[in-house]
Amino acid sequence: MGRLRVRTWMIAGVAVLVIAGASVYWFVVRDSSAAAAQSQTQTVAASLTTLEKSVTGTGTLTPGVQEDVSFASGGTVTSVLVAAGDTVTAGQTLATIDTLSLDADVLAARATLAKAQATLSNNSDDADGTDASDAQIASSTKQVELAQSQVTSAEDKLAGATLIAPVDGILTSVDLAVGDVVGGSGSSSGGAGSGSVSASAGGATTATTSSASSAQFTIVGTTSWTVPVTVDESDIASLTVGDQAELTVDNLSSTVFGTVTEIGLISTSTRGVAGYPVTITVTGDPDGLNDGVSADVSIIYERRTDVLTVPTAAVRQVDGASVVDKVAADGTQVVTTVTIGETSGSSVEITDGLAEGDEVLVTIVAQSTGQTGRSGQDTQTGQFPSGGTMPDGANFPGGPAMPGGQGGPNGG
Repeated sequence: MGRLRVRTWMIAGVAVLVIAGASVYWFVVRDSSAAAAQSQTQTVAASLTTLEKSVTGTGTLTPGVQEDVSFASGGTVTSVLVAAGDTVTAGQTLATIDTLSLDADVLAARATLAKAQATLSNNSDDADGTDASDAQIASSTKQVELAQSQVTSAEDKLAGATLIAPVDGILTSVDLAVGDVVGGSGSSSGGAGSGSVSASAGGATTATTSSASSAQFTIVGTTSWTVPVTVDESDIASLTVGDQAELTVDNLSSTVFGTVTEIGLISTSTRGVAGYPVTITVTGDPDGLNDGVSADVSIIYERRTDVLTVPTAAVRQVDGASVVDKVAADGTQVVTTVTIGETSGSSVEITDGLAEGDEVLVTIVAQSTGQTGRSGQDTQTGQFPSGGTMPDGANFPGGPAMPGGQGGPNGG
């Protein structure tokens, strides 16, 4: 009985040792092999590149030119020659009003001027050098000046009966119809056809409600664009007018370029962080830009060319010094001390210790693609090695699941 108990304890002890050995194999040997399989070493040459420092932000494309155009003269609208969404050029006629009363005003003003000029001429002919004579001449002169200004005003109003486009662009809104009576300075009262039609700079036309104080026509230029962005107070000191900017615009595959044209002095606060307005003006006239489209902006405030760099992963620290594994022409590796500068993305500047074309070792860790287990590594269903039976034919006892969700060969 005692020998049987000793035998039983010996078998149990062997089982414990086998399980412990299997665990060491699973967690140490297998994991080490998996880690080694997920990394690879390659050589990369030190190369010259351009390093940039930038500030990023997001804004909305806004036309650099937007003109509100309305009749300065009063009268009844006799023609509207354009519609919302039309492209117009500077000097093109947009609409006209009747000129009957305006013509009469011009004739009356000219008659008044002629009378004032005749009076001045007579007083000048009758001048005798007395104070009374001089006073009459001065008064007549003022009357002529006043009459001349009235003629100029009447002629301007007559000219204003034809409304022309002051700039090139797209008509984004038209708030006028034939038969409307305009009072000048943008006010209008409409008949059955009165109403507003608007269009975006992209050309889509929509109906809107008219307003007595709104412009009769709105023209948006399509050759000049700006993007306002907000820059945090921690970054604003780095920017200056003239800095270059790169814009990524929705629906455009190519980069759009611009420059900083204005930096605001008055900040606004968002969630306790002060920000300053910065205006970016797009360079040139790229195709495909539309009013209201979002743009991601990168403002480049420092750019250095011909900077020697290597991948950041090639540099490591040894006893407080930065070193790389330099590969010689014969393939041998030499631990080389380098002096590093600034880091940009995945590259680091080398200011001393390497030359262009020198090759260094870089270890790249590959991302696992299987089921994620501990530390993001792949997990696999594991089995104990060597068949799954204990000494003397005893089976492994059932117990906790093995890594990967498997029990022992005879377990659950």
